[in-house]
Amino acid sequence: MMKHGGTVRLETERLILRRFTLDDAEAMFKNWANDPAVTEFMTWPPHPSVEESRRVIGMWIDSYDRPDGYQWAIELKALGEPIGSINVVRMNESVDECELGWCIGSDWWGQGIMPEAASAVVKYLFEVVGANRVAARHAVENEKSGRVMRKLGMVKEGVLRQSDRSNHGISDCAQYAILAGEYQQKST
Repeated sequence: MMKHGGTVRLETERLILRRFTLDDAEAMFKNWANDPAVTEFMTWPPHPSVEESRRVIGMWIDSYDRPDGYQWAIELKALGEPIGSINVVRMNESVDECELGWCIGSDWWGQGIMPEAASAVVKYLFEVVGANRVAARHAVENEKSGRVMRKLGMVKEGVLRQSDRSNHGISDCAQYAILAGEYQQKST
């Protein structure tokens, strides 16, 4: 049984993972939410305005009242503002599973930032929350996300045919996961 602790501050060498505030709306809009390259494989379109980013952040802030609400701003220490987000998009309490989702501004692609952020979240979910399984999935056309998943030690479990909808329409989805025992072996 998982022991939910909600969105707590996590820190890595280059990043602070923290709760969003309404003051983050301009950075969210500017750094990733209005970029069609970032939203290409997302389920939501680019934000048309800072007000839309503020509205979304408001919903995320409301989720912080729940101990099983996990939504982090990825703040680059050198910049002092968020450049992306990572969250638990689905949870299956019957098997102690958390499924992650993430996005990051295209200016920061290919710099190892998302694996660094996701590693901190995976560690928290296994070591503090007590997850048994941490999963993630991506549209098969979005191989960049698959590379992040493999860097986390996740194993590709298969492809679910026509199982997701993104801004591309209906697409096949690659499913990945890492189990608590695999994480422990990797960490020792």
